[in-house]
Amino acid sequence: MKIPEYFRKMRGTTRGSPPRVSNAEIVWSGIGGFLGIAIVAWMDHLFFAGTDLTLLFGPFGASAVLVYGAVRSPLAQPRNLVGGHVVSAIVGVACWKLFHQYPWLAQAMAVAGAIALMHATRTLHPPGGATALIAVIGSAGIHDLGFWYVLVPATLGPVILLAVAVVVNNIPASRRYPEIWF
Repeated sequence: MKIPEYFRKMRGTTRGSPPRVSNAEIVWSGIGGFLGIAIVAWMDHLFFAGTDLTLLFGPFGASAVLVYGAVRSPLAQPRNLVGGHVVSAIVGVACWKLFHQYPWLAQAMAVAGAIALMHATRTLHPPGGATALIAVIGSAGIHDLGFWYVLVPATLGPVILLAVAVVVNNIPASRRYPEIWF
């Protein structure tokens, strides 16, 4: 590839902005996001307050955008939602355990490894990259969880978000979730 050709690719395309969604789609996406995060947060408070475990963490905000706001995206499907977080958590914890003496290496390996393993397992879910990274950059409390981090929050949280998504996303006739389970 010639150098000018390489830089020309960086201009993007002429397709324009994504189309606007209907007001109903906006409302149902908001309702789903609210209920999904509210239930995870409530269960975190109810069952994990005062413990070293946490059920709610940042990547679930991004997962909520996908499963309630982009319901047809392949990245939002159940296999990707749950599998992406689980695979990424395993990779992140393993990288912390293997490379914690070199934090920069553990951080890079966690994200790169999570991307590669999510691709290999067909569970690509972008918030999984954050799940892997948090396993490395998280507090001592996160590190002390070890592989329990894979179960709480990385499996239980997405399962709750999924349950809410299946209920809420199928209420309006215009929406259907999931497109495919596995």
